[in-house]
Amino acid sequence: MDAYLTIIGKREVRRYQDRPISDAVLTQILEAGRASGSSRNRQPWRFIVITDRTRLRDVSTFMARPVNVSDAAAAIVIALANARAAFDGGRTAQNMMLAAWTLGVGTCPNTPLDEAALKAALGLPEEMAVPTVLSLGYPAAGERRPLRKADPAGVLKRINRLALGELVHRQTYQG
Repeated sequence: MDAYLTIIGKREVRRYQDRPISDAVLTQILEAGRASGSSRNRQPWRFIVITDRTRLRDVSTFMARPVNVSDAAAAIVIALANARAAFDGGRTAQNMMLAAWTLGVGTCPNTPLDEAALKAALGLPEEMAVPTVLSLGYPAAGERRPLRKADPAGVLKRINRLALGELVHRQTYQG
């Protein structure tokens, strides 16, 4: 799959098929996260993979949208050394979400409502941060699926985003 098309075509998936994700596919997704860049190569993340339905339901109780996690095939908790590593945590989350999309797996980032309680439930030290829990699964009927071939200009026209002209302000040096 074309990287640019993957990036502009990726959509969040919140409803999943009742179908497990193989260990081989989960490993590829995790490797994409592991390969992410980080400030000074500190690699401040640790990943907790949850595939057990009962445990997914338990973890979902700490989320802003519990059903996103409880009905998923898997979840990846992104635990960071501390809250200052939030940018690096976002980088690794995005790498995993894009890798999953290329493998036909949908994802959605989920925000914990009670991070302290979630860390306690997972046995994580207080100083760690858990900014995101990724839910993963094969998209249910009616959900978006990865685009294998598409016109990027057409994809960009269909997405609900601000126009580039509203986002970009160029400054040039007049030396």
